[in-house]
Amino acid sequence: MLINADFTLPAIVSPHQYHWVASPQMGVERVMLDRVGAEQARATSIVRYAPDSRFPRHPHPGGEEILVLSGTFSDEGGDYPAGWYLRNPPGSSHQPSSAEGAIIFVKLQQMPAHEQRHVRIDTRAPSNWYRQGVGEVCPLFHGEYEQVCLMRLAPGEALFSERPQGVELLVLEGSIGADCALHERGSWLRLPADEGAHLFAGPQGGTVYLKTGHLGC
Repeated sequence: MLINADFTLPAIVSPHQYHWVASPQMGVERVMLDRVGAEQARATSIVRYAPDSRFPRHPHPGGEEILVLSGTFSDEGGDYPAGWYLRNPPGSSHQPSSAEGAIIFVKLQQMPAHEQRHVRIDTRAPSNWYRQGVGEVCPLFHGEYEQVCLMRLAPGEALFSERPQGVELLVLEGSIGADCALHERGSWLRLPADEGAHLFAGPQGGTVYLKTGHLGC
């Protein structure tokens, strides 16, 4: 299966374009944002857990990255309400579930084999944020191949002062402008090198999940 599989091209999915597809596990659905492969795929998705749904224990040979968007996501490590960021490195395994239901943003099989860090960050804790210009940043991960953070931007503030070498973002609050379009909450954008140079926060500001460095030049 190939969905937005050419990473040299821009890809944008707005909430009104969401197409929920059943997963192999009852009660779990997903919106496929990009995908290369079948069920065991390199994939970026928004996943929705119905209340009292769960997956059996399974491995993640290429790692797994999660941002909890709503509800509470759980596994053996604990319960993670909205705002928690998790990284499970290659070779890890878990048994995820949700008692109350949850929606999560997930990236699978996108880590190098040598990554070994487990990451757990509560992005709603004020101590995890610092001031940057007229906005704020919550660092999530910094590696040789990618940088991940949340950014909280003032109205009209530019995301970048220099041209990025590829960018991926999910709008969490407010809106983000690109060229003549405003992308509202829930919009996902993946833009190759130089395409993201002129991104800016909308008239009410914007908060985004932001990943750079992973798409190359």
